[in-house]
Amino acid sequence: MAFLLASPKSNFQNHQFTYLIKTMNDKNAPNVSGVDRPGRRTVSSLCGMCAVRCPIQVEVEDGRVAWIQGNPNDKTMETSLCAKGSAGIAFEYDDERPQYPLIRSGPRGSGQWRRAQWDEALDYIIDKLKKVVDKYGGRGIALSDRGGPFTDLTKTFIKSLGSPNYFNHDCTCGRNTHHATKSLFGLGRTDLGMDIKNTKHLVLYGRNIIESLQVKEAKDFISALGKGAKCTYIDVRATLTASKAHRFWMIRPNTEYAINLAWINVVLKENLYDSDFVAKWVTGLDELKAFVHDYTPEWAEGVTGVPAGELRTAIREIAADAPQVIFHAGWMTARHRQSFYTARTAHILNALMGNIEVTGGLIISKKPGDYSVKGINKLEERVPKIDAERVDQIGTKFKHWDKGPGLLHLLFPALLSGEPYQVGAYFVYRHDPLSSLPDPDAIQKALDKLDLLVSIDVNYSETAWYADVILPESTYLERGNIIAQKGGAKPNLQMRDQCIAPRFESRPAWWIFREILRRFERGEYLDFENLEEIWRFQLEGTGVDLNELREKGVVSLAEKAVKRDRDTGLGFKTPSGKIEFVSQSLTEAGLPSFAPFYEPPAKKPGQFNLVFGRVGFLAHAQSTNNPLLHELMPENTLWINSAVAQELGIGDGDTIKVSSDGAEAVGRAKVTDFIHPEAVFMVHGFGRTVPLQTRAYKKGMADQRLMKGMLTSYDPAGGGNTLTETVVTVTKDWKP
Repeated sequence: MAFLLASPKSNFQNHQFTYLIKTMNDKNAPNVSGVDRPGRRTVSSLCGMCAVRCPIQVEVEDGRVAWIQGNPNDKTMETSLCAKGSAGIAFEYDDERPQYPLIRSGPRGSGQWRRAQWDEALDYIIDKLKKVVDKYGGRGIALSDRGGPFTDLTKTFIKSLGSPNYFNHDCTCGRNTHHATKSLFGLGRTDLGMDIKNTKHLVLYGRNIIESLQVKEAKDFISALGKGAKCTYIDVRATLTASKAHRFWMIRPNTEYAINLAWINVVLKENLYDSDFVAKWVTGLDELKAFVHDYTPEWAEGVTGVPAGELRTAIREIAADAPQVIFHAGWMTARHRQSFYTARTAHILNALMGNIEVTGGLIISKKPGDYSVKGINKLEERVPKIDAERVDQIGTKFKHWDKGPGLLHLLFPALLSGEPYQVGAYFVYRHDPLSSLPDPDAIQKALDKLDLLVSIDVNYSETAWYADVILPESTYLERGNIIAQKGGAKPNLQMRDQCIAPRFESRPAWWIFREILRRFERGEYLDFENLEEIWRFQLEGTGVDLNELREKGVVSLAEKAVKRDRDTGLGFKTPSGKIEFVSQSLTEAGLPSFAPFYEPPAKKPGQFNLVFGRVGFLAHAQSTNNPLLHELMPENTLWINSAVAQELGIGDGDTIKVSSDGAEAVGRAKVTDFIHPEAVFMVHGFGRTVPLQTRAYKKGMADQRLMKGMLTSYDPAGGGNTLTETVVTVTKDWKP
């Protein structure tokens, strides 16, 4: 049976299925015993409508989801839920998602598919996979996912196949901050939590807490403001977070590093830092003083547009509130070539304020061992160690970067060149590189070198549409996941439990990966008959009761948060055991600890830095086809400064053309005073090309398609993409 998916009106799209999987008739289906029984019940689980995965409670009535709210057993959440989480029911009962396995029957991206049974689809994958391994060895396989608390499963899978090539999405998100944090503290980005709720002053560099939100963080932010805290917000445009800030600076694109250098200059010259903390825990202060000597607020004013007097007033005000202050080093900082040093200097300011392990400052994340309790057992530890070189050469050529999630954008040049070796198979799990990375055309050319591309997803992603096989994963309400262990002031365990039976022929990820490994004769590494067996393996020796965890959804591994001793035991993992302003790891990599500021190049009239972001009710491309959320924003617009728009003859709501290096997008203008004249902005996730997503199909503009030639442009110190260095031309789209 073959289908040509050429338009939203295709027969395939209209062919809907409304039956439930009955496990009693399918020996291969995962156990869903009890999930569709009559009556009303409450299930503790985790949301899946964005990457935050907030704890939730789900009310199920007669096998259908009736209500979703935050899980009150998690005191930080209570019953709160964002708009995306609330739209989970609409997502669940929408049929515009993969319903059964599909095997490509035409050229890649043509929309020609044939429906397959699970056995057929899995056997097809295994046949291709064995040929890849015969040609290139186990290292010739790669996998990427969205990261998060369940990566023990995906890492176990790819490692079981004999490959070191696990990736996640972080090259377009937090890698620069992660590597900057490690260069200073020896700790990763998530090893330093922020006590926002109790801070007195929070500095945000484009971290749009109110719209690009985590529910807990947003609530803590509002709570802090309610108690009198101040916020300095720095961005190229006025966001909802800017409207809550005590101080807002609309700066030139990609110049926030200059503000940090000027602030450090003032802090050191005026002795506004915590001298006792710095003397005990910091190395390289004299070198820092020498470096910032000429980076004055007057210099920064000429670069950023922020008056020198305001820069001085702000940092003095912040220092007066220390140590209960936080310079947020960034969430998504894959933006420009100096993002690494922006994040690094933000953390240098944190250290100068002495805000480490203090209420209202940065809190070192604790693991179970910090409380003398056992954490969960890892599936990955059941698999023999892989010694093969990573295809992105992290750990060999690039020794200063963390091998954990790799840098995905370096996979694609390797596919094209075959260097350092060829990868022939690529599994993409709940991840969409063609939506999230720059220059999809360049990515597709690289993907064409693959012998096998498999998408495992709950959505028809752009990458799924280009794949050889689509395997439908059950939605987050239809599946359970492995137990998640999360660090923080108090580490805890969290569970996503299955709420309802799958509506279509989908399967949970643990089942899919297990079946592939069994067919590949590697089944011993994930040889569990059901998810409960995995849970019991994970919990063995922890003392945590499975029934209690299922009931509550969240179980803390510590009764009371304990801070490390600021005199003797902060536990930094640098070679010196201190905060290294002059980093030994950077020196060994041939990189400077303090990099000169490079002013962004001048642009011609009508040219702008392209900036993208989110609104509070959409999670990038994952949300734009949701039946409810689509109504809130059917398409995106291009924010453009009012004065510049007038010069270009563009009015609010006019049709405009955005172009860059041969790529074009047509949309509508949002003319506003609330964006810098050198930047334009659009919400990410639009311009979808999958016809089965009828609401989002061809609606709005896709920023990543305008980033021509930017796939391999990245911060040389941090490794993250330079997403906001794309320069676009904007013109009014005159219609004949």
